Amino acid sequence: MNKLFTYVIYAGILYFAACTGKAANQQAPPPPALPVVKLEIGSATTWQSYPATVEGTTNIDIRPQVSGYLEKIYVEDGSWVSQGQPLFRINQKEYTQYSKTAEANINLAKANVEKAQVEVDRLEPLVANKVIAEVQLKTAKAMLHEAQAGYAQAVSGKTSADITLGYTVINAPVSGYVGHINFKQGSLIGRGEQLPLTVLTEVSNVHTYFSMSEAEFLRFSETIPGASMEEKINNLPPVELELADNTIYPEKGKVELVQGQFNRTSGNISFRALFTNKQKLLRSGISGRIRIPFHQNNKLLVPQQSTYELQDKIYVFALGDSNKVVSKQIKVVGKSGNNYIVDNGVTSGESIVFSGIQRLRDGAVIVPQPTSIDSALADHSPSKH
Repeated sequence: MNKLFTYVIYAGILYFAACTGKAANQQAPPPPALPVVKLEIGSATTWQSYPATVEGTTNIDIRPQVSGYLEKIYVEDGSWVSQGQPLFRINQKEYTQYSKTAEANINLAKANVEKAQVEVDRLEPLVANKVIAEVQLKTAKAMLHEAQAGYAQAVSGKTSADITLGYTVINAPVSGYVGHINFKQGSLIGRGEQLPLTVLTEVSNVHTYFSMSEAEFLRFSETIPGASMEEKINNLPPVELELADNTIYPEKGKVELVQGQFNRTSGNISFRALFTNKQKLLRSGISGRIRIPFHQNNKLLVPQQSTYELQDKIYVFALGDSNKVVSKQIKVVGKSGNNYIVDNGVTSGESIVFSGIQRLRDGAVIVPQPTSIDSALADHSPSKH
C-alpha cells in the first residue's frame, strides 16, 4: 500500500513538471497594434430641441351667415378643398322667394317711373303754352323723382336678396384641409351658433410653435449674436422639425418671432417658426420637436467610437508611458456629429486609443498606430465594411 502511494506521488510530480515545462516553452502573445488619435480643439455644432406643435398659417372658422336647415354637406372630415369649392348648402326656398319678391318690386318700381315720366311729358307742353300752372309740372317731376328713388331702392333690395340667397351656399375661402364637421345634414343652424360648421386650415406653409423656459431663453440670448432680439432671431440658422416617429422633416424652417413676454402660468416664452409644406405632409395639431443648431468654437472633441461606458460614466483609454494605456473618465457636455464635446478628463494634444478598446485593461501594452481622427473615422465608416 505504501509503495502504491509512493508511485502515485511520483507520477503526479512528473506530470506537474511536464505541464510546467510546456507552459514555460509557450511565448506570451504580442501586444495588439491599435489606432491612436491625438485630440484636438475644433468647432462643434450642438442641437437644442424643444417640444412643438404645428398649426396652419390660416385657420378659418366656417360659419353660416343665414339661418336654415343644413340641406347638403359636400365634403368630409379631413378632405382637401380648393378655394371657391362648395362646402355646405342651407335650404334655399325661403331666400329664393325673397329674391323673387325683390324682382317683382323692381318691376313695380319701373312701372311707377314710366308712369311718372308719362305725366311729366304730358304736362310740359301745357305749361309751355301756359295752359296750366307751372306748379302742376313741378309736382309731376317730384313724383317722377320719387318713383326713380323707389326703383333704385327696389334694385338695392334685389341685390341684397341675391346676396342673402348666395349665403345659402358656403364656399371655401381658401384652399386647405377640412376639420371636423360639427353638424349633421338636416340640422337647424344660424349665425348665433357657438360652434362653427368646421375649421378650414391652409397648410401650404405651417407655423410651428415652441417654448423656452426662462433659463433656456437667457442661454439663447447669450449664445446668439445680435444687439436686439430681432437681430438675434434674424441671425438664427435654419431649424429642423423632428416628427413623432423621430424622423427629420425634409424642409428647413425659419424662426420668425418671439412673444413679448413670458407666460405667468407656465413661466415660458413662445417662439414661432415657419416651414414650407409643399407635399402637405404636415397637418394642424401634430406634434414634434424643434431642433435649433448652435455653432461653437474652441471645443475639445472626442470621437464617440473611442469611448466606453461603465456605471453611467464615460471613459477613454489614454496612451501613457511605455505604450501602456490608462483608463480616464471624461466629462461630456454635449454632442456634435460623431464626437463628444468634453471639458474635463483629457486635454488637447493627448493621445487616446481610437478603436479596439473592448478587451483593453488599465496598464495593457499596445503597439500604437498613430492616425488622424478624420482618417480613422473614414477607415471605420460603414461603407468600408
